[in-house]
Amino acid sequence: MKQRVYTILVEHFKKWGITHVFGIPGKSISPLMLELENYDIQYVLGRHEAGCGFEASGYALAAKTMGIAIGTSGPGGTNLITAAAQAKEFQLPVLFITGQPSMQETGRALSQDSSQFGADLVKMFEPVTLFSARIERGDTLYLYLKHALEKAYTGEKGPVHLCIPFDVLMEEVETFYLPLPDHISPVVSPDIDKAITLLDEAKKPVLFVGKGAVMSDTYDQLQTIAEHWGIPVMTTPGGKGAFPTHHPLYLGGYGLGGSKYATDYLKSGVDLMIVVGSKLCDMSLSGFTADMEPDKVLQFEYDITFAGKTIQAPTQLILGDIRSNLTQLILRSGATSKEHEMLTPRAQAAAAASSQLESTTLSAGAAFRSLRAVLPKEAVLFGDAGSHSFHAVQHFEIIEPGTFFFDEVFIAMGAAIGYSIGAKIAMQDCPVVCVTGDGCIMMHGTEISTAVNHGIPVIFFVLNNGRLDMVEKGMSYNTGRSVGAVYERPLDISLFAQSMGATAFRCENETDIKQAVQTALQSNTVAVIEVMVDPQEIPPILTRLLSLD
Repeated sequence: MKQRVYTILVEHFKKWGITHVFGIPGKSISPLMLELENYDIQYVLGRHEAGCGFEASGYALAAKTMGIAIGTSGPGGTNLITAAAQAKEFQLPVLFITGQPSMQETGRALSQDSSQFGADLVKMFEPVTLFSARIERGDTLYLYLKHALEKAYTGEKGPVHLCIPFDVLMEEVETFYLPLPDHISPVVSPDIDKAITLLDEAKKPVLFVGKGAVMSDTYDQLQTIAEHWGIPVMTTPGGKGAFPTHHPLYLGGYGLGGSKYATDYLKSGVDLMIVVGSKLCDMSLSGFTADMEPDKVLQFEYDITFAGKTIQAPTQLILGDIRSNLTQLILRSGATSKEHEMLTPRAQAAAAASSQLESTTLSAGAAFRSLRAVLPKEAVLFGDAGSHSFHAVQHFEIIEPGTFFFDEVFIAMGAAIGYSIGAKIAMQDCPVVCVTGDGCIMMHGTEISTAVNHGIPVIFFVLNNGRLDMVEKGMSYNTGRSVGAVYERPLDISLFAQSMGATAFRCENETDIKQAVQTALQSNTVAVIEVMVDPQEIPPILTRLLSLD
């Protein structure tokens, strides 16, 4: 039996269990849009293609399936590129589909040409996806889609891209079905025994946990390994959600937004650093000095590219699927959970924080402690790019692992706005909070309108200090002045939110925040909570130095 290419694609989405597809329509992709309605798949109309890509990524993350983002040819496709790069850094299987006016007309002058004669989307997507190709004939759909799915799901997952011209979408080809290849066996390293030996021999080890551990869902494994060998744990900014804040072995964060406890422990002399799912980028190792260098490194990672490139200590790499390798390590070593005493004086630290002198202006730390006080423990947070998220890394407590998502590598401004919308679709019974700032809101804040129009009740927790705070404070600290980072007329975020139909709150103190969050949780509508924080507060980002020498 033959079917049109657009029908075969939409039938695949339906069989994969996908309920929502994200995009902005255009002529070259209109057959796909119309067919989605025929198969009762909800088309989420975004306000900008990048926002659509972020939403598809958040959906993939929360639903643990493929996300689908569709953009038309030309600028519709180029606008998706940033979202693809962010999905790659989050290791998310997202299928980006872009259009092309016509394959048969390629080579002539065409409006919004996405071929090699115009803005070649295939080449543009190559660096930010695991696979990027143009389907030039309908009868190649099967093989190209198969390649794309296998790349998206094999090893370290990630986004893929297919550019499909309008006339190819309209072709009739033999029907087929390709299931999502989530049955592929994960790669397990042959070096697990070497890892066990290193752990058994270590006298003063530390677990250094990154975003890869969060995306691999290794929470139970990490806790078992830490407790069995009695290893203190510290998290990178992206690894924040991997370990409960109040666990007795938790030292806090390291890197931007990190804790003094973690820094002091590294300086005290570590013989084995166990790195789990971290590329050890400059944001994760911000402030790292020669006296913190461990004797050895044991690194669990999917990819060899950055292993052993930053910390020069001898490195034993355990390459392959992080979750499977940690599980094998536990099985072969017979590791079990054990109780431990608190490593650091957490109670004293909490008392000191609560006894700080009150200020006439609200601190970001107080804002996040107020947010934590009223949010249920299962609420999921997405941190956006900026000092607001590093304040959250430092001050927001993780009660349940897997409830905080943040990237410190690609860091696209406004990405968390879309991620939270897509995730909320897949997590209807769980509160979802987007932690963002005024700068990010001016990047992609119009996606709040998407949430309102589609009835997606995300809570947007927006810190407003009238500036690009991370840039302004970092520039001022390192050079003595800042240029172009302060808004002469700051955005009135609550009015902006109201104009799009969201319920809006403007908070000046901790009581305001608690009341606003409680009201937002009860109303189950799109809520924007504008938090007016101290514009002069110094964020925990100053270990990231800028040199003009």
